[in-house]
Parts: sequence; structure tokens; C-alpha cells
Amino acid sequence: MAASDTTMAAADRASTRERAADYLLRRHRFRAAEALPWLFAIAVFFVFPDRMTFGSQVLVMVMFALSLDLILGYAGIVTLGHAAFFGVGAYTVGLLAARLQWTEPISGLFAAAIVAAIVGFITGWFLLRYRGLTLLMLTLATAIMLQETGNLRSDISGGYDGLPGLTFKPLLGIFDYDLYGHTYYLYALAVLAVVFYFVRRIVYSPFGQALTGIRENVRRMHAIGSPVHWRLVTVYTIAAAIAGVAGALFTQTNAYVTLTVFDFDNSAKVMVMLILGGTGRLYGAFVGATVYMVLEDYFSKLSPTFWQFGIGLVLVLAVLFARRGVLGLFESMGQYIAERKKS
Repeated sequence: MAASDTTMAAADRASTRERAADYLLRRHRFRAAEALPWLFAIAVFFVFPDRMTFGSQVLVMVMFALSLDLILGYAGIVTLGHAAFFGVGAYTVGLLAARLQWTEPISGLFAAAIVAAIVGFITGWFLLRYRGLTLLMLTLATAIMLQETGNLRSDISGGYDGLPGLTFKPLLGIFDYDLYGHTYYLYALAVLAVVFYFVRRIVYSPFGQALTGIRENVRRMHAIGSPVHWRLVTVYTIAAAIAGVAGALFTQTNAYVTLTVFDFDNSAKVMVMLILGGTGRLYGAFVGATVYMVLEDYFSKLSPTFWQFGIGLVLVLAVLFARRGVLGLFESMGQYIAERKKS
């Protein structure tokens, strides 16, 4: 009887594993609706050919928001200093170009990712032992310390004057950079597509599911023997590398960098983007960053002095009426329509 019970228990465990694997496989498959953001980005290239510089900045911020979503939306790591890694990536490319004449753009992205990942690993190893308000303050302090280090070594970083007038070699040695930023837009879009594919694979992998478990109940994950700290440090390092790539693209597309890339405003801005779009949804970064950047551009033209009031009002409305972000609001509307059709 005992042998029979053991066999049945083993069969149940095997069946559970198979169902879990099948669930991950189904979620991992691309759905037709996922093509919409990419088709929209391609359409923008043809519809607004004279706004490609602005479009490049939107894509950079989408990537930056995506890196934050990986740790906030999936691992539950709340941070106010994510701009630290954005700034490290931005200055890595800037210093390589200004001081070492290393102006090849793609290799610069790899260098930025490596340096930002190293900084992310070192800081994450120490900081992620803490939670809540302590972690918030420590991450914020990290960004401030990096900014002040750059200011202290103004002979290298350029101080708050930054590194203006940077030049980079043609992309792949073939495609030069035009006045309207068409090359940079396609370049940023291609890099974003690669990064997004990588992040999507992580999110729908067993590692990504473990991160979700840590976000939902860290004590239970400790109880079942999950290496919680190592997993948090790993995803923090990956997110730092992605933020570093976004910062590097920012420097390359603007041809300058200043210490303002480390500002708290940068960390707060990217968090607002995620709140607007919806955390833990991958495409929330696309929606939130696009909505924020378009609203910022519109309100700043409407009122250069009080444009932040408009952003604040939109954020208040989002928190009150769309707590899961714009994507969450659309999901709720879709469910409501489906229920009405059934009834």
C-alpha cells in the first residue's frame, strides 16, 4: 500500500511539473497582439520623419523603463536610484569617446553594459540584503554618491558641464548619422528589439517565475530553499546592464552627456512611466514611456514653466482610476465587454 501511495505521489509531482512546463511554454509563445507596438514604432518612422530625434529618446526611455520593470514589476525590488546605472552607461560611452577616442557605437554599448553590470553586481550584493525604506534610501544614496564622484573628478567627467560635442563612427562603418536622426532611430529600435527579446525570455523562464515567487512571498521562497539573495542580485545585475545600454544610447543619440543623468528626477521619471503603463507587464514600459514622453513634449510646449502640473494631474488620475496602469485599464475594459457579451 505504501509503495502504491509513493508511486501515485511521484506521478502527481510529474504531472504538476508537466503542467507547469506546458504553461510556461504557452506563455512564452509570441501572440499576434505583441506585434502592435513594433508595427507602431515602424509606422512612426514613416509618418513623422522629421521627429526621429524625439523618437529616439522615446525608445531610449522605453528601454530604461523596461530595465526597471524587470526588478520592480517581477522581482519586487523597489528602488529610487536606478538612474545610477543609466548614468554609468552614459558616461562609459562618453568617456571612451572623449578620452580614448573609442567611437565605435556597438562596441560602446557592450562596454557600457559590462561596466553598469559590474556596478550593479557590487551594489546589489550589499544593498539587496535590506528591504523597504532602508533599501529605498540606500539606492538613492548610491546614485547621489556616483554623481558627486563625477563632480569631484571634473577633470575627467567634465563636471556639470559634461562632455559636449561627442562624435561617433558611422553605424557598422556604413550608415552615417543624418540631421533628422533617422539612423539613430532605427539603431535604437534594433537595440530595443534585442533587449526586449532577452528580457522576455527571462520573464517566461523558470528563473523569471522564481522572481515572481520572491515578489509575492519572499519568506515562502526562503522556506523551500530558494537562493533568494543570489537571484535578486542576478536580476539586479541584468537590469543594471540594460539600464547602462539605455544610457549609452542616450549619449550616442545626443552626442553629449552631463552629470544630470544621475539626477533623482531620472529615477523618479522612469518610475512614473511604469506606473502609467503598468508594472509587471513588459509592454507597460512601452506604453508608459511613450505616453509620458509625448505628454511631456506637449505640456512643455503648452506651458514651459508649469508643464509638470499637467504630468502630475495625469499621474493622479492614473493612480485613482487606473491603478494597474493604462494596460491594466484596457484589460479591465476587455473583461467587462466579454462579460457583457456572455450575459
